[in-house]
Amino acid sequence: MSRNNEQKWSIPQSVNEIENYMKQRVGLGISFDLGVRKLKVLKNDVHIYYCNGLCDTRFIIELIEELVELNDHEKHSADIYKLVYNRLVNQSVSPVETLEDLVTFVLSGQIVVVMDGVGTALVVDVRSYPGRSPQEPDTEKVVRGARDGFVENIILNTALTRRRIRDERLRFEMIRVGERSKTDVAIGYLEDVADADLLNILRKELQAIEVDGIPMGDKTIEEFIVKQGWNPFPMVRYTERADVAAAHILEGHVIIYCDTSPSVIITPTTYFHHVQHAEEFRESPAMGTFVRWTRFVGIIASLILLPLWLLFVVEPSLLPKEIAFIGPNKHTHIPVVVQLILADLGIEFLRMAAIHTPTPLSTAMGLIAAVLIGQIAIDVGLFVPEVILYVAVAGIGTFTTPSYELGVANKIARIILMILVAFFHTPGFIIGCTLMFLFVVRLRALNTPYFWPFLPFEPKGFLQILIRRAIPGSLLRPSIVRPRNRFRQPPGSNRK
Repeated sequence: MSRNNEQKWSIPQSVNEIENYMKQRVGLGISFDLGVRKLKVLKNDVHIYYCNGLCDTRFIIELIEELVELNDHEKHSADIYKLVYNRLVNQSVSPVETLEDLVTFVLSGQIVVVMDGVGTALVVDVRSYPGRSPQEPDTEKVVRGARDGFVENIILNTALTRRRIRDERLRFEMIRVGERSKTDVAIGYLEDVADADLLNILRKELQAIEVDGIPMGDKTIEEFIVKQGWNPFPMVRYTERADVAAAHILEGHVIIYCDTSPSVIITPTTYFHHVQHAEEFRESPAMGTFVRWTRFVGIIASLILLPLWLLFVVEPSLLPKEIAFIGPNKHTHIPVVVQLILADLGIEFLRMAAIHTPTPLSTAMGLIAAVLIGQIAIDVGLFVPEVILYVAVAGIGTFTTPSYELGVANKIARIILMILVAFFHTPGFIIGCTLMFLFVVRLRALNTPYFWPFLPFEPKGFLQILIRRAIPGSLLRPSIVRPRNRFRQPPGSNRK
């Protein structure tokens, strides 16, 4: 018989058969973290299976005390299943009928109680996963706002969301992904708001994942559901902030939570979802709009500043007389495009080094590398000063991009544009920008136009991208998520 058919066997009534199965198939007695506690309750054998490190030992001891006390107060003729079920003092006790589910629950950190002569086991949720407490994400910090962020525990992550949306229509559907890892993946949404077609697509895509495990968590899930291929532009948005996830759920988005991942996936998303930041909504509309426009300038600079400057270098006649000073005053034997690419890659080296360097040293190392290496490179004639200046400005623009994935995609597009400009000058710049624009416009993420609301153009949606509107004035949910209920505030509300 195949392995899958064996796993679907019903639970035997003999606890000895269950123990043999756990020894032969699961490694009981070999793996040090798997254990069984054997009890005698009213002359019946009761076994408790657990996995050390994933359970809260205090709760297990309390449950064992409750079961042992049955010998002193109950009759031997009583129904052992009902007695044990009633004396398991825990808020989450459920029956399980198959050996496959029994093993999965044990390896998930829950304890399973089996009784001799009973073909049903009881699962008690006493999980206590190792991990850190919620704290502010390093990549999404704000000056003013919540300091709790998602962690690697899916239970804590859904609780952080539930704390912000206390609506009876908030749903968290659990799906187990991975034949071997059996990782818990949850879909969070508002039942009366989220698009039914999107929910069906996500359910089918998640259930269709056939892989032994997803140790890389949400990133692996993304690659299965959006099938991005070699496209560098992010098709979903990640966030580690619970308030950002809750805000998107209220708009009608669907959130994917993955156990062991400190970030969640927001679907569907467009290009403009990746250029907004929580800080814009923690300030007044005027300040939020100013911050947003400043960020837009930085993102645009990170994308086209270097190719545009290179174009002026190779074709100085394009410059008006008023800004004819733009361009290198000194010349080296190394082509300017090579200098730009080397300097751009140098910043990427510094970023990688800072990630892998202990925190107390990373700041000092970055400053020393940026100042000393840059200055020495200029002194020896490797770079001209203007290259360092414009590469630094473009690098700052990359770091102002809220989405790390979009920042890297813009860097790749920037390098491609520089190469086209170096070979084909003005036609290369124009054709490169046009092809990149057409490429982005043609993208669709989960049947959602990637460049909405610019194309297809929607005036109200585009206005909300440009201007951070006050929450009382945002009466409608974005049409791009196809919400069942478009009104964020009750119709007839006096708020304007």
